[in-house]
Formats: sequence, C-alpha cells, structure tokens
Amino acid sequence: MTYHDRSLATPAVADPRPRSAVSGATGLVGLAGLGAWIVFAKSMGMDGPYAALMNIVACGLPMLVWAIAVDKVHRNASTGIDWSNSRPWRDTLDTSLARLAGLWITFGAIAATYFIGRFFHEGVFSFAMWCFERAAPWLFLASIPYVLLIDRFTTDPRDGTWHLGAWAMGLDEPVDRAAVARHARAWAVKAFFLPFMIGIVPGAFGDFIRTDLSATLADPVRLALTLITLMFVIDIAFACVGYLLTLKPLDAHIRSAEPTVAGWVAALICYPPFALMRSGGPLDYHPGTAEWTFWLAGYPSIAAVLGAVLVALTAIYAWATVAFGLRFSNLTHRGILTNGPFAWSRHPAYLSKNIFWWLSTIPFLTTTNSLTDAARNTVLMAVVSAIYYWRAKTEERHLSADPDYVAYWQWMERNAPIPRLFARLRGRPARLPEALGAI
Repeated sequence: MTYHDRSLATPAVADPRPRSAVSGATGLVGLAGLGAWIVFAKSMGMDGPYAALMNIVACGLPMLVWAIAVDKVHRNASTGIDWSNSRPWRDTLDTSLARLAGLWITFGAIAATYFIGRFFHEGVFSFAMWCFERAAPWLFLASIPYVLLIDRFTTDPRDGTWHLGAWAMGLDEPVDRAAVARHARAWAVKAFFLPFMIGIVPGAFGDFIRTDLSATLADPVRLALTLITLMFVIDIAFACVGYLLTLKPLDAHIRSAEPTVAGWVAALICYPPFALMRSGGPLDYHPGTAEWTFWLAGYPSIAAVLGAVLVALTAIYAWATVAFGLRFSNLTHRGILTNGPFAWSRHPAYLSKNIFWWLSTIPFLTTTNSLTDAARNTVLMAVVSAIYYWRAKTEERHLSADPDYVAYWQWMERNAPIPRLFARLRGRPARLPEALGAI
C-alpha cells in the first residue's frame, strides 16, 4: 500500500485488511488532548469562544506531534517531499515566487468571496469571519518562509499553485489548466467548509461546559442529551483540525478534490446556506413533529434505552471523524482510511447519522394528528437519506481512481459486516462505481 499505518501490525490472516493512511493512535492522542482541555475548562467554568478555540488546539497539537515524532508522516513518499535532497535557495527562488503569487491570488479570491457573500457575515459564520480577519495577516506572513523552505525539498513544486502564479506573472511557461482547476477545487472545499466548522465551535462547546453534571447524572434522558452534545464537540474539533492542517509535510494535503458537479451538489445541499433540509427548506421534515423525548416522556425505561442507542449512534459518528486524525475533510481524497469504524462500514458517519435522525425524530408521529403530515415528513426524511446515499456513491466514484481504495472496497465486500449485510438484503454483491479516470 502507498499509505500505511505504522501503529498497527497486519494480522496473520488469509485476507488481511489493507492498512490505513492514518494510524489509530493519531486520533486517540487528539482525543486525549481534547478531553484534558474539556475537563480543565469545565472545572474553571471557561465556556467562552476563546476556550472553544483552545479546544481545537488541544485536539490538534498532540496529533501533530504524534504524526511527526512517532508515525514520521513527513517521510512518507506520498508527501512529495524529499528531505534528504536540499536544493540551494537560488535554484528554487523563481519557483517559490510563482507559487507565492498563486497562493496569494487564491487568498485574495477567498477573501473577496467572504466579503461578497452576505451569509458569511450572519449567524454562526460571523464568528469565523472574526477569526479569519485576525489570522489573515499572520497567515500571509507565514506563507513566505513556508513556501521558500518547502520548495527546496519538494520533488515537483510546479503544482496548480505554481501554474496559477506563473500565469498571473506572465511567465513564458505553458500553463496546465487542469492543474489550476485541481488547485481551485481543493481550496474551494477548504474555503467553504472551514467557516461553518469554526462558526459552530463556540455553541456546542459552551453548551457542554455549562451543563450541570450533578443534575444530568440523575436523569437518563438528560444524560443522553449531554453525551450527544459532547460527541458533537469532539466531532467539530477534529473537523476543524482537519480543514486547518492540509499540509504536505504532514502528509495531510489534498490529493484530489471531488471532480464532478454531482458530487459537489450532493454535499453542498447538506450544508448552509444551501441546505435543503434546513428549517423552512424544501426538505424540512420537522413541521408537526416532536423529538423522541416528547413521545417517550411517560415511558422512562424506553426513553433511557432509546437515549443510549442515540448516544451510541452519535459516538460512531464522532468516532468516524476521530479516525481521520489530521485529515478530515468533505469532498476530498487525503489518503484511504481502513481502521476504526471504517473496518465495519465504508460510510459509518452517514449511516449512523441517518439512523439517528429516524429514531430521534420519528417522522411518522405528529403532534397535529395529521396523516398528511406524517406521510409527508416520512417521505421527506427518506429523500434526505437518499441524498446521503447519493453522496456516498459520488465519494466512492471519486476515490476509486486510487488503487488503494479499490483494494479497500473489495476487502470490505468480502469481510466487513455492513457491506455483507447489505449484499444479503440485495441478494447480490455491490459493484464498485466506475472511476472517472486517473485524478
């Protein structure tokens, strides 16, 4: 395999699971750092936005140290960096200047998009814009030594960033438009999703820190709701780290971003401002419904059991994000994961969150006593689940350009519980989506 997990030995079985791009320990050390900060913040009553941002640091820093010091990811051939071959500054300066030009053009385009997009200054996005305004000057300055240093060791620095800069500088060099397009797609993913992830950090973190644990422990339903909130705090922290650290020296860079319009549409309609299932949206399945706590208010034992199931589902969802370590991201290929929940299902997060929504909303029960509302909400939730199935298939088609993913996909069909269950229900094995050629 091109990418491997140094922390796990391959089991001595006839059909070993392909090794993972991210070691299982990477996510665990990030989880430990995050947990330590949450305990400290809760003991001190630190529920504000700065404490929430520190949650991201506490999660990411241990993973960064582990990845370099233990897994030594910076030495992976997939980084495209050869640390043993240092070229003189004067030999790489022209290349670096073009790459800096391309990078700064990209920064400018993203800043202009944030300025023009009104929704980026409303709701949860406004906090992210506040963070970006203060981080931008430092990011600009840090890009100079970073590019100058990395280009001395990069085996092929003429990537999409370079081609964009070379075109802008009017260099007498052929421009690879496909490389520029790949560069634009990769940065578009980061530019779109990072503000949302950072924007929702303070809310979830503050909700958990302010929870009265003494009262919560005495009530199974409140305990379930609190643990669900904690799972989302974990998920958001790892997601933010993933979008922030898309760096080649960490082998966490984007190999490719989703190349099809269908893949982008399937993902974007699940997130604001395009989310179709938002309140009042065309796929809003909530009118006339109530949460599971309402329907089971008179049945404490059943409520406790369902609460435990919902916590488990949310834990699987968070576990899937933790398994990415430094590499979480939508719409991208950043190495193939095969461990954790990805040894059971190719899409554990999508599967668990959809089951969660069905069980927590119970769309066929309505407070309006209307069969029309019950039918409508059930159909709309089914459409939402179908959209996530669509997302899963577009992702599989994208990743299928990588032989590592093909090997993983085939192993899962032979060994993993969830794909084998679905194969039995269908009465036939699934087919690997045809890739769109090498990406």
